[in-house]
Amino acid sequence: MNFFRTLLITILLLFLSNFSLADSHNTNTELIEKAKEITQSIENNNEVEQEEDVPLNDPFAGNEGTNSSMNLANGEERDEMSLYNFKLSGLISGTDASYISLTNASGDVMTITLGQYLGKIKLIDLRLTEAIFQKDDKSYMIIDFNNQIREADEY
Repeated sequence: MNFFRTLLITILLLFLSNFSLADSHNTNTELIEKAKEITQSIENNNEVEQEEDVPLNDPFAGNEGTNSSMNLANGEERDEMSLYNFKLSGLISGTDASYISLTNASGDVMTITLGQYLGKIKLIDLRLTEAIFQKDDKSYMIIDFNNQIREADEY
C-alpha cells in the first residue's frame, strides 16, 4: 500500500513537472526537488510505522498457559491423549448419534462419538455447552467451550 502510494505520488509529480502553468513561477527543478522531499518524508513515516512494540505474551496462544499449569498439577502432561491437551470446538447432538470435536494445540481436530474413548476416559454424555467424560475410577471430567476442565464425583 505504501509502495503504491509512493509510486503514484512520484509519477504524478513527474507528470506535472512536464507542464508549465501560466500562474506558476516554479521551474521543473523545483518540482522535482519537492517530489524528492515528499518521497523522503513518506519513506521516513514508513520506517517509523514498522518499529512497533511486540507484546510480551503471545495473543494466539489462547489458554495454553493455564493448561500447562493444570497438566503439571495432575501429572498428565506426558499423555498426548489427555483431555488437558484439547479444546472443545464443537458439539453435535442428534436422535441417533451425538459427536464432539476436540482440537489440540497444533490445530488437529478429533471427532468422538458417545461411548468412544479418548485415552483412558470415555465420553458418556453431552449438554448444550459441555461434554462429560468418565474416568476408570468412576469419577467424571467435564470440559466446556471456555476450555475449563473440572473433575467431579457426579454430574
